[in-house]
Amino acid sequence: MTKPHYQLYINGEWCEGSNNQTLDSYNPATGAAWATFACASPEDVERAVDGAKAALNNPEWAKMTATQRGKLIYRLADLIEENAEKLGKIETTDSGKLAHETVAQTRYVSDYYRYFAGLADKIEGATLPIDKADMHVFTTREPIGVVAAVVPWNAQMFLTATKLGPALAAGCSIILKASEVAPCPMFAFAELIEQAGFPKGVVSVITGDAENCAIPLTSHPDVDKIAFTGGPEAARHVVRNSANSFAVTSLELGGKSPIIVFEDADLESAANGLIAGNFGASGQSCVAGSRGFVQRSIFDEIMKRVEEKAKNIVIGNPLNPETHVGPLCTKAQVERIKDTLEKSVAQGATIRFGGHAPEDADLADGNYFCPTLVECPNTDIETQTIEMFGPVMSLVAFDTEEEAIAMANDSVYGLGSGVFTQNLARAHRVSQQIHSGVCWINTYRAISPTAPFGGYNQSGYGREAGSESVLQYTRTKTTWINISAEPMANPFIMR
Repeated sequence: MTKPHYQLYINGEWCEGSNNQTLDSYNPATGAAWATFACASPEDVERAVDGAKAALNNPEWAKMTATQRGKLIYRLADLIEENAEKLGKIETTDSGKLAHETVAQTRYVSDYYRYFAGLADKIEGATLPIDKADMHVFTTREPIGVVAAVVPWNAQMFLTATKLGPALAAGCSIILKASEVAPCPMFAFAELIEQAGFPKGVVSVITGDAENCAIPLTSHPDVDKIAFTGGPEAARHVVRNSANSFAVTSLELGGKSPIIVFEDADLESAANGLIAGNFGASGQSCVAGSRGFVQRSIFDEIMKRVEEKAKNIVIGNPLNPETHVGPLCTKAQVERIKDTLEKSVAQGATIRFGGHAPEDADLADGNYFCPTLVECPNTDIETQTIEMFGPVMSLVAFDTEEEAIAMANDSVYGLGSGVFTQNLARAHRVSQQIHSGVCWINTYRAISPTAPFGGYNQSGYGREAGSESVLQYTRTKTTWINISAEPMANPFIMR
């Protein structure tokens, strides 16, 4: 059977990379190559940036009214919804994420584009009450310019929507750089961009390695904004690269999110929250609640409930709707988890269940790893400090509210957090003291187009989603108009 091949989408045209480099994309469930894709060279990046810059001056885009832009984005949203099953299955085959999750998430992503489409003609300026006579002064917001959006493999459609949606609403042009790991859904998505009818150069989709693609893109002098999602180490390179153009940057980085369970919590809800926060998406989520802190009086009961629920988790083919946990995207993730668990046990941790690949021979060729629960004597254990990006949960007991807050904040990250308690005052009190960009109370991993998302500390800066995210793709211009009938005063005569 012939493997599908995906080309780059640059300036409205489908093409191979100028260096003719192609790579295989591997199905994490089988370990076999299932598709090939073209890789961009520095010359291809140059063409994409030149095209994006030209699009900003192309009347087809530059003179399009904000309302017309919104209608175009609405058209894209409809196409995404219509093709959600196709896109989701490609993403599942390419990354190993569960099909029922990728299809549902893609369908929901269409609402993100509708939200941003509605904001396109709500980007407003202001008239200023200036302190000088005969002066009319007002502000307007203009597109920031050429945007480079770097998107990882683990939630491509969602993380693209939170960048592409506001960029298009603001009138920018954008180059989407897909991960060279599992990029195929992004090229299938580019087909919808073409069908929607965006003018040439407004959106390009490329992929490739750091040297030939990511570095030339993020260091290009004509890039005005970089929107990056990925790890902190890569982000440091992006920030350094942005110095070439002083590009505005927004960073959504890694996480090691805490979930605090107090003794007055609904225990069933708390156990489900821990399961969702750690084993949902096979643990491959930047907001995975992999640092669990449970009050000592209920610690054993929570452990028992989590273990009972874990027994019913079905590990298997991600295309099977009965599967709960699929494969990890890469073999490197599996090896990293094994190594971290080994070190954690040596440090005094106890693996309560899991900690190994499944024994099913049918899964032997895939990147599978069993849901794992680690009991930790303290927060120094490596599973408590390192982002696992796999289905591994670490629990530590605490005694007091103050101790729980201190443990939760003892991290270089600050993306998500969770609190389970039925005490409303405590919920408000604790959530305000946790250093994270998002805090869920008695739930976990909920998202919405209207809710800003982003982190503190080494989890990055800037916010995605919500109305304020659109403004991050604009610049403010101040216009002064002298409305006096008299000539402008001689600057050398002081009054």
